[in-house]
Amino acid sequence: MSAENASIEVRQGEELDANAVDACLKANIEGLSGTPTIRQYPSGASNLTYAVEYSGRSLVLRRPPAGSKPKSGHDMGREYRIMNALKNVYAVPKTYYYTEDESIIGAPFYVMEKAQGVLIKGDIPPDWGWGEKEGRKLCTAFFDKLIDLHGIDYQAVGLGDFGKPEGYIERQIIGWNRRYDRARTPDVDAFDDVRDWLKANIPAIEHAPAILHGDFRIDNMILDAKNPFEIRAVLDWEISALGDPLMDLGNTLAYWTEASDPASMRALARQPSHAPGMMKRDEILEYYAQKTRRDVSNFSFYYAYGIWRLAVILQQIYYRFYHGQTKNAAFSDFAKGVNGLGQYCRTVIEKG
Repeated sequence: MSAENASIEVRQGEELDANAVDACLKANIEGLSGTPTIRQYPSGASNLTYAVEYSGRSLVLRRPPAGSKPKSGHDMGREYRIMNALKNVYAVPKTYYYTEDESIIGAPFYVMEKAQGVLIKGDIPPDWGWGEKEGRKLCTAFFDKLIDLHGIDYQAVGLGDFGKPEGYIERQIIGWNRRYDRARTPDVDAFDDVRDWLKANIPAIEHAPAILHGDFRIDNMILDAKNPFEIRAVLDWEISALGDPLMDLGNTLAYWTEASDPASMRALARQPSHAPGMMKRDEILEYYAQKTRRDVSNFSFYYAYGIWRLAVILQQIYYRFYHGQTKNAAFSDFAKGVNGLGQYCRTVIEKG
C-alpha cells in the first residue's frame, strides 16, 4: 500500500537538541542504543511531532509549538494521561515517558511508540483500487470507532477526575469565544453575531457525559497495513475531554466536507470524506442516532459549534504566524479560511 506517514527534515526553528533528547530517553526508557536520528512529521498544524529512530526502535516525540498558546490547548500531560488510561480498552499507541521539565528541549514533551500501519492523508491512494463498497466499509469503521469511544465508562478506566463534564457545553462556547478575542488579528471579522447566537442557544439539557477525542478525523488514524478497515491507533488526543458526546460529533462533522460545501470548507479537507461510498453528514447523523439512541434533533447547534471552533483553532494558528512566532508558510492564508468558516457558520445558523 502506498499510504504512509512519511517524515521530513526538521523545519527551521523547530529543531530539537538531539544530545539532550538522547540522554533523557536513555535514562528513562529501557533498551535504547546507538545515536538517534530525529526527523519531523509534516502533518498537523498544532503540536509538533518528531520521529526518533534508534537502532531497531521507532519512537515518536510530541511537544507544544513555540509562541503564544492557549492555556489548556497543548497540554502534553493530558494527552499522555488519557492514552495511558485507554491502553487496555481502546486503540491508542503505547506511551513510554512524559516530562514537564522544559530545560531539556524548551517545552514539556512525551514519547510513545510509533504505531505501525498506514495513514490516509487527503485522498484514498488510487492504487488501492477502492470503490463504493470499500469506502462505505472504512466510513462505517471510522464512525463505529467514535461510537465505541463515547461508550467507554470513563470512571472505570480511571478518568473520573479528568475534567468537569457538567456545564461542558457552556464552558466550551464561552471559552472558544474568548480565545477568538485573544487571537484575533486585524484581517479577520469579529463574528459577534455567531458568538452571540451560540451563547444564546446553549442546550438546557446535556447528554450523559462521555470521553471526547476533540479531533476525530481519518487522518488521525493509523490503519492496519493488511486490513485498512481495522483502526490500529487513534492519534492526537491533545484536546480530549469529558462532556456531551454530541459536541465531539459536531467537531467531527465540521471536518467532514462534502462536494456541495463552500470553498472555504473544501479547502480544509484533510480526509477522504468525499470518496465514493462515504456517508453524507445527514446519513452519519442518522447512523449515530440509531447506534447510540441519543437525541440528535438539535444537532444544528452542535454542528455550528464545530464549525466555529474550527475557525478559532485556525485563527490561533494564524495568530502565531501573523506575529512571526512560526515560519511555517502553510499558515500564511489562514485568515481567509477563518473568514470563510465564520461565514459558513452564519449559513448553518440561518438554515438551522
